[in-house]
Amino acid sequence: MKILVCISKTPDTTAKIAFIEGNTKFDESGVQWIINPYDEWYALVRAIELKEKDPATIIHLVTVGGVDAEPIIRKALALGGDEAIRIDSTSNDSFTIADQIAQVAKEGAYDLILTGKETIDYNSACIGSMLSALLDLPFISLADHFELNGNTATVKREIESGVETCEVTLPVIVSCQKGMAEQRIPNMRGIMAARTKPLKVVAPTVSVATTSINKFDMPPAKSGVKLIDPENMDELVKLLKEEAKVI
Repeated sequence: MKILVCISKTPDTTAKIAFIEGNTKFDESGVQWIINPYDEWYALVRAIELKEKDPATIIHLVTVGGVDAEPIIRKALALGGDEAIRIDSTSNDSFTIADQIAQVAKEGAYDLILTGKETIDYNSACIGSMLSALLDLPFISLADHFELNGNTATVKREIESGVETCEVTLPVIVSCQKGMAEQRIPNMRGIMAARTKPLKVVAPTVSVATTSINKFDMPPAKSGVKLIDPENMDELVKLLKEEAKVI
């Protein structure tokens, strides 16, 4: 079986967020970059677990980005990917990214394509569905359980007031969320092996962006916290009514 795992580079969750050039561009100064957690902890690790059950499985990683994305993809190789593909393009447009990945997926003839449910920077959560449309493959989103029996996958996800269980024949695209797998840390053997694993750089195909960024706005600053004595309920009610205006 061949698995393609989509990997995205995102700012660390503790990074200080700022914008430049009239709030039209993210300020990358001093930012530490990581693998998007949903891609790493759930999509990639579940692929590795499937490979552990069937050593004949091949895991390819794909990312869309410049050379600065290579340390991220190398870390993913250290975790357990076999080969990596970097599409040499930078874009914030989801369709452009999905279109680039779709071209790689067509050539690779993959049985399973895994993505995180979303990236933690733009939270668009639409790459999987776009790949589904571009590749004409079934797509199951927000999965937290995936089991494989031959060529049939059983996929579960939480829905309102219950759990939905789906059965689908490969090939299929699945976006993964919490519950799909447990986080892993690269070991020294994996880190050393990642240095020699293939990392192929391919030129992007022509794709027309469907969205553009006008500007970013920071959320309003949070106001100070007022501490009220637990015995002074009248004061609490007064503040909730007159200042917070929630009652």
